[in-house]
Amino acid sequence: MTATGEDHVTARGGPWWWARRRSAVFDVSLAVVSALECGLEGVPFARDAGIPAPAGVLFGLVAGSVLLVRRRWPIAVVLVSIAITPAEMGFLMGVVGLYTLAAAEMPRRILASLAGMSLVGTLIVTFVKTRQDVSRGDLDLGDWFVPFAAVTMSLGFTAPPVLLGLYVGARRRLMESLRERADSLERELQLLAERAEERAEWARNEERTRIAREMHDVVAHRVSLMVVHAAALQAVARKDPEKAVKNAALVGDMGRQALTELREMLGVLRSGGEPRRERAASVPLAAVGVAAAAAASRAADDEGPCLAEIEELVGQSAAAGMVVDLTVEGDARSYAPEVEQTAYRVVQEALTNVHKHAAGAKTYVRLAHRVSEIAMQVENEPPEAAASSARLPSGGNGLVGMKERVAALGGVFVSGPTDAGGFRVSAVIPAS
Repeated sequence: MTATGEDHVTARGGPWWWARRRSAVFDVSLAVVSALECGLEGVPFARDAGIPAPAGVLFGLVAGSVLLVRRRWPIAVVLVSIAITPAEMGFLMGVVGLYTLAAAEMPRRILASLAGMSLVGTLIVTFVKTRQDVSRGDLDLGDWFVPFAAVTMSLGFTAPPVLLGLYVGARRRLMESLRERADSLERELQLLAERAEERAEWARNEERTRIAREMHDVVAHRVSLMVVHAAALQAVARKDPEKAVKNAALVGDMGRQALTELREMLGVLRSGGEPRRERAASVPLAAVGVAAAAAASRAADDEGPCLAEIEELVGQSAAAGMVVDLTVEGDARSYAPEVEQTAYRVVQEALTNVHKHAAGAKTYVRLAHRVSEIAMQVENEPPEAAASSARLPSGGNGLVGMKERVAALGGVFVSGPTDAGGFRVSAVIPAS
């Protein structure tokens, strides 16, 4: 946090109109010196004016003390100094007053008018005083010295304080402008930091969702089939030992496939970070999540499932006891890897849902290769009342994950119950 804004405001602790205590002490000191100067100059003024000396001293003290309010009313200080110029007093007050007036944010016409009045007043007084000294013989320098001394003295008492005040005022305004810009920049940086944190949090949530969807698609189907086969194994273990052995072998195959796919996914997530632990610790969580998801996506692109494995997928469900019918329309052809993977995952998840919620129901899988798109549909009949159930748990994210995958490729996904009491999942994905 810079020493601007609120910090700058809290620094204002002086009395009355002063911003700081040291400013008040400085002005009081100047006013005392000015009052003493005018008081001393009041003695010759009283003698020339024919008034008592105490009156001239008192007049000088009062006039000189006006410098105390130079920060509050600089115009009044300059006017008083101009007014007492004929009395040949108040030179310090005049110089300081002009400096304060020039440094303050006053209209230039007011500054020019008062500086001109002070210049003319000093010029006249100096001219008259120098001419009197020359006439009395105190100075013997020729007639040219009178105007020269008058101009020099008037410019010397007027121009330097005005120029210095203009410079200090401009510098002060520049510093205030820079301070305001620094405050504005600091606020913008804070806002950008907050927005960056929001974007990072959003990216982390997106990557968590994506990784969870990948893990669900990879493992859920295999584990569901394992549970179905285990339930069938439990039912036929004593009645049909040969079928029990066959189901046990299928459970082992499914378990090995699930472990293989899970190991591949975890390997991708590990390779998405830095090879060294101390280096990975310095990488932000968002960057690790993005790298892991990107690595997972690349691995899926290279080694993911394809449409050619649909028959094997259907065969696995048939081996688990499902009555499933596969129909393929159109000429099979190759598609982009992400299209084939998404189509495969939709069919896979739909069959998994049938195992979970409609065990024993006859299921129809239709795959249509069209000119510019590929369509798939998985529909099951109502489950039989006496059908056994493996009581598979449901995560509630299967349909959501399928819809997200299809929508990411610009496709259309529809799911819902049928009029006959079954359930239908349909998806259409652009071929390009």
